Amino acid sequence: MEELITYLLQFGHLAVQHRELIQAKAKRRNIAKGTYFAEAGKISNQLGYVTKGIFRVCYYDKLGDSFTRYFIYENRFVVDINSFRDEMPSTEYIEAITDCQLLVFSKEDFTQLSALIPGWQDIFVKITSYVLENKLKFTSNMIVQDAQKRYLNFLDHYPGLANRVPLSMIASYLGITPSSLSRIRKNIV
Repeated sequence: MEELITYLLQFGHLAVQHRELIQAKAKRRNIAKGTYFAEAGKISNQLGYVTKGIFRVCYYDKLGDSFTRYFIYENRFVVDINSFRDEMPSTEYIEAITDCQLLVFSKEDFTQLSALIPGWQDIFVKITSYVLENKLKFTSNMIVQDAQKRYLNFLDHYPGLANRVPLSMIASYLGITPSSLSRIRKNIV
């Protein structure tokens, strides 16, 4: 629970009583590998903080092939923010690609915390801005880079994930085939 409070404190001040309130509202939840935290077509009604494990945000084409947009791992929030905030159906899937442990807030609890904690919304605006800025920096670089450079940047951006995420998902994220990724990995070792 302390890792959640430490993370939140990077983005704003929380009085001791507010920290205790957050800890009281957070519920521990385990999600098995292969299970969805959010699904396209459904409204996301939970926001989670990942304490253990990895998720991927993905979508499926008409043929059923999946495409990975990005990964979420320990000490990060996992949520389809538009679906959660605006109560509209999600357009993507958030899939556990390992067994995961989370601290979860329901929409109702999150709304209560917003009403009771001064600056709660500001903290999440800052977190959202920070995450979006990092995501934009990384993805804009991917457009102009060759496959090897994209993989090297993946290793920098997602430290430690290369050996925890299936090769096919990394390849999907990088926009290359798994065999191309295998060749790249052999060349840089």
